[in-house]
Amino acid sequence: MLWKQGLLCVLMLAAGALRAEEPGFTSERIFPLNPQHNHAPGVVELPDGQLFVSWYRGSGERKADDVAVYGARLQPGEKSWSEPFLLVDTPGFPDCNTSLHLDDNGRLWLFWPIILANTWESCLTRVLVTDNPGTAGCPKWTRSDTLFLKPADFAPEAKQRLAEELSQLARPLTGRETEVIATLKARLDDKLLQRLGWQPRCKPTVLPSGRMLLPLYSDTYSFSLMAISDDHGQTWRASQPLMGFGNIQPSVLRRNDGTLIAYMRENGITEKVRVCESTDDGETWGRVTTLDIPNPGSGLDAVRLRNGVWLLVLNDTVNGRNRLSVVLSDDEGKTWPVRRSLEDHPEGKFHYPAMIQGRDGRIHVVYSEFVEGGKTMKHAAFHEAWVRERQ
Repeated sequence: MLWKQGLLCVLMLAAGALRAEEPGFTSERIFPLNPQHNHAPGVVELPDGQLFVSWYRGSGERKADDVAVYGARLQPGEKSWSEPFLLVDTPGFPDCNTSLHLDDNGRLWLFWPIILANTWESCLTRVLVTDNPGTAGCPKWTRSDTLFLKPADFAPEAKQRLAEELSQLARPLTGRETEVIATLKARLDDKLLQRLGWQPRCKPTVLPSGRMLLPLYSDTYSFSLMAISDDHGQTWRASQPLMGFGNIQPSVLRRNDGTLIAYMRENGITEKVRVCESTDDGETWGRVTTLDIPNPGSGLDAVRLRNGVWLLVLNDTVNGRNRLSVVLSDDEGKTWPVRRSLEDHPEGKFHYPAMIQGRDGRIHVVYSEFVEGGKTMKHAAFHEAWVRERQ
């Protein structure tokens, strides 16, 4: 009899292991469709296994002073999210794009920009930190700071690179493009604009040394930089910008040889994902090039799984944001042969994803869903095997 019980236990454990490796996919709305503008999420898994998400909500974006940052929680084993709760509201100013980070000490970090004059160029990035994320509602924030950045004057190099980019353009500039270039050149000489307007979108990357890189971007110049901290986020300084004049909202992964790869939203004329490399832990960056994956001018996110596999989640189309897909690389970003769609509908927008891998191996993606009837945040969870299922 005992041997039968033992065999039954072994079979049950084996079945459980098989279920854990099954492809599996689930998705749900975090809250019902809402008439307000709900956008730009962040996501982390807290030490107790619950998921914590953030996004902004209001009557618009940078021009709507009622925009505030909200959050919601999903407890382990539950299928329904908590009611949305207010995370931060700066009275009289829009609070926009959110980025979340959980550090090795279990502290929760929230990064977001305050828009000072209803223009992206006027934003300052803020950070809140809590030593105890708690189990319900808004955590008690224990630290509040502003990231003041003072990049070294990048105007001379930027003008040179801009001239090189324009010389390679195989057609004359349109009238509108000529005006944009003239405005950009004038802005490059403005010291205040060089120091304002840097805002987050994707999660920080922590290097083996402990260095924290917070990817930031500027709509003033349509390029990016990294806020660098070597003291666990106490102080920050600016890297050299990633200057591709159309590369924004970077997500950073690290190869085994230490090379950092920044994948960025297209904000120019290439219609492809932008990419840039650093070989000195994010201090300086090479030429911005393109990846042979389409991008219609929408946000993306990247994650390195614990087994070394790389994933990108993005709108892999030239027009529109109606298809959101996961693409996979087994060679640290050299090739991306595997793709599977999370959403693919002729109507609606499914965009601005944030992605992490949970402790149980599942991949979690949270993204904005805009459809007839309102807007919401949506959460999808799946295994790597699910992505490969259509290989």
